[in-house]
Amino acid sequence: MTRIRASVALFICALATAMLAAQQSGASRPTPQGQPQTSQPSSSAPASTPDTPQTAQERAQATFRGGINFVRVDAIVTDKKQQPISDLKQSEFEVLEDGKPQKIEQFVAIKVDGNPKPNEPPVREIRDRDDEEVAAQDESARVYAILLDDYHVRQSNSISIREPLIHFLQTQVRPKDLLAVMYPLSPVTDVSFTHNVDTVISAINHFEGRKYDYRPRNQLEENYARYPTDQVERIRNDVVMGALRGLAVRLGSLREGRKSLIFVSEGLTATLPPQMRRADASRPQEPVIGDSSPSGDSREITYEWFEQSDLGSRMRDVYDAANRNNTSIYSLDPRGLAVFEYDINDGGVNAPPGFATDQRALRATQDTLRELSENTDGRAIVNRNTLAEGLAQVSRDSSFYYLIGYNSSQAPTDGKFHEIKVRVKRPNVDVRARKGYWAATASDIERSLKPAPEVAKPVQTALAAIAPVTKTAGKYVQTWIGTERGSNGKTRVTLVWEPLPPTPGVKREQPGRVSLLAADQKGDLVFRGRAPDAALASAAPPTSPNDTGPAARTVAAPAATTAQRLVFDAPPGKLELRLTVEGAGGFGTLDQETRTIDVPDFTAPQATLTTPRVYRARTAREFQTLASDTSAVPSASREFSRTERLLIRFDAYGAGSEQPTVAATLLNRAGQKISDLPVTASSGATHQIDFGLSSIPAGEYLIEITSKGASGEAKQLIAVRVTG
Repeated sequence: MTRIRASVALFICALATAMLAAQQSGASRPTPQGQPQTSQPSSSAPASTPDTPQTAQERAQATFRGGINFVRVDAIVTDKKQQPISDLKQSEFEVLEDGKPQKIEQFVAIKVDGNPKPNEPPVREIRDRDDEEVAAQDESARVYAILLDDYHVRQSNSISIREPLIHFLQTQVRPKDLLAVMYPLSPVTDVSFTHNVDTVISAINHFEGRKYDYRPRNQLEENYARYPTDQVERIRNDVVMGALRGLAVRLGSLREGRKSLIFVSEGLTATLPPQMRRADASRPQEPVIGDSSPSGDSREITYEWFEQSDLGSRMRDVYDAANRNNTSIYSLDPRGLAVFEYDINDGGVNAPPGFATDQRALRATQDTLRELSENTDGRAIVNRNTLAEGLAQVSRDSSFYYLIGYNSSQAPTDGKFHEIKVRVKRPNVDVRARKGYWAATASDIERSLKPAPEVAKPVQTALAAIAPVTKTAGKYVQTWIGTERGSNGKTRVTLVWEPLPPTPGVKREQPGRVSLLAADQKGDLVFRGRAPDAALASAAPPTSPNDTGPAARTVAAPAATTAQRLVFDAPPGKLELRLTVEGAGGFGTLDQETRTIDVPDFTAPQATLTTPRVYRARTAREFQTLASDTSAVPSASREFSRTERLLIRFDAYGAGSEQPTVAATLLNRAGQKISDLPVTASSGATHQIDFGLSSIPAGEYLIEITSKGASGEAKQLIAVRVTG
């Protein structure tokens, strides 16, 4: 159990760190409504006329000011038929914080409908992030994101919910509205917004729930497939909550205005009844852990209460992130008017859970949905037979609301929750607004006012190496250059090249060979060679390698790759490399490049590290082949999929026969530590790291390798980009 808890903690830590990094990337944006501002006040923003509501177009001319104690909250006011009331004035509103009246200083009525204005050109297709940002700034556009929680929706309900969602998209969404769909395991960085309703409908038609189905469907789930069922449910909860936080931050990065997140879920599961608890989730017929307790067992009820309380406290991070990013969560329960949580088969070989247990579980899951929505100014579309009407209300809420701002008379810096109540003096109206906010502490405010810490220069340099390559007509290959000990006091230099994938829709010649000239700082020729000897007719590698001696040789990669390698020995010091890329089939010169590198001296009496060599494996068999092949060609690319596994090799030298201590650490893109990575000694001075990427979300990371000994310390940084 200790090993399981440690593994779960490491898994959750990786997710939390990635989401924290995502939030930090958007931390420079102004804090949206419902949270005190921590920026310096702005005196240039004009206040609204007290009794004159503004449209979205007028609001573009009046920017809400900020301040340490300034709070913004939006209010949705409807009549008894749930229709918005649009003629309210500032004087009709009253705002209380912790029961004390607050002076409304800014007041705006927001009205949007997602339709183009008369004589406007047609809505442009969103092709990239630049188009997305332009479309999001349009005051006439509404923003909707849908999170399909397959972990907490039964398969049958995932089919039945498709029709209401599609009806909502076809009847409520307008041409300018922005749409996105996401699953819990989808990388937030891969979420893209579109105007195209058909694209979103296609994604919804593929939605397949798997509640209580613990069969792993990817490498990430394989890592915990044999954990107890209650541990798997906890991991699933944290994955979903991490997705909600990340998606809220992603929405907040688009713009400050109100955004709607439709959370399709049957609610988070805090506990499983004894009949469904198994020591190994991958074995459905395994007996339960311990004896089944009666439905009314007091110990079981106490256990459920504590687990539900713990889940509730962890959910606070979700609606805090949503409030900071002005995102309202609309929880949509596909069960509709639910009667039972479990069915007759959920007990497996045991009797199904009793009625009392079933009812407590049903209420608990529904309560998680209500809590998320009520604390983010959304609506919980729960326990209804007509889900379509609830979704139509999402559209109405996004189309008209009042944005109110005030300076808190409390000026709280206690880190506690402060209740907000918005009232309207007009009778027979329904007012909805956020329940309040969690105040920042004095240390939080001090930290937020400080400039962001500067990223260390070595980290910036390492990240620059994985900056996206502009695929113009003059870019054909990507290269990697590594150094290690050579013979006779020289340093062995390795150049690996791989063809860059062509730009879609752009016709160009394919690279077939790279020629290399290397000269020392005196201008003397050190090496001349090419890989392969004959230009390839295609990007496929040659069938056999060439070897021209120990000091200068070209080696082909295994047939599964298109990488080529040039290896030669050179004296330490400055080395000028002149690369020529030739076309496939002898087409001629496609590109040329000259660069200068510093060749290190590995004979010096101090701690040194060779350039780490990174190998990628897509399957277990590929990894075994790489692990047993010391002459395998490293990867030139530093972009990998989460389904891949990396093998990293390097040599660590000390003075004389000294054996330095070697360690490796995984860092985020800001250079902050995430976790330690195990390093094993392979043979002699060679060490290696086995790193499976399925345990971390998509993003950019650094691997820091450190060698320490009596002769000093040496470090190497490897930057990698992990994709979905």
